[in-house]
Amino acid sequence: MDPSGSPGVVVPDGPVVEQSPKSELSAAMRAKIERNRQRALMLRQARIASRPSDAEQSGTPAKICKTIDSGAGFFIEEEESLEEKQKASKVVHQPAPVIELDYLFCDDCQKPFMDSYLSNSFDLSVCDKCRDSNEKHKLISRTEAKDNYLLKDCDLDMREPPLKYILRKNPHNPHWGDMKLYLKLQVEKRCMEVWGSEAALEEAKEAREENREVQKQKRFNKKVKELRRAVRSSMWAKDTSAHQHEYGPEVVVDLEEDLYKKTCKTCGHELTYEKM
Repeated sequence: MDPSGSPGVVVPDGPVVEQSPKSELSAAMRAKIERNRQRALMLRQARIASRPSDAEQSGTPAKICKTIDSGAGFFIEEEESLEEKQKASKVVHQPAPVIELDYLFCDDCQKPFMDSYLSNSFDLSVCDKCRDSNEKHKLISRTEAKDNYLLKDCDLDMREPPLKYILRKNPHNPHWGDMKLYLKLQVEKRCMEVWGSEAALEEAKEAREENREVQKQKRFNKKVKELRRAVRSSMWAKDTSAHQHEYGPEVVVDLEEDLYKKTCKTCGHELTYEKM
């Protein structure tokens, strides 16, 4: 107490020492704490692992407690059924689908095959072994298909199904447009669809030939006529000079009316006149 009698603050003699903050843990201490934590965690898991045997004896579904470190100094336990864990861990692989190969059967030899030139280009089920490119499976041009089988562009392109074709360079001149080659077998089938029978096709061909002959004769007659006109015009030269009439003797037409006439000796022109 100070001499005035009021309580006061006792100040120790000597210099005042300030308290330093709590020092941080060293690396060795942190490692020791972590080892102890891991050991405690392993012991807890070992005790929990022995519990499912008691649950199985009681007839209840076994459960497994899963311990999760919260990172805040305590553990969180979650119960998980053993059946659920087994279902989750069991990976079911579906069997691979059975792929059945879609084989084609050759129309000639009746043997299966995967693909061929005729099936890919013309949708014709014929294998490469049975392909006869010289006769049965011969290719013809679009012009030949139209001339020999009397087919129009609509018969080849518009009638269902449109005929398949392949493109080839023109052998006469490679700079010209590509040729369209059709399968002769399919062209003949399309011809029967259009005309109905070979007899109708032959009649149409005969009618076309007759029409061609008529048109050919007309063109010939026209050329002959033009040639004759040219020959006549070359032989006859028109006289463009002025014509002078040379009249003959005077002839009385009507004496009472005093009508007379004269006739040109060259062109036959008659001049009728009246005398006053």
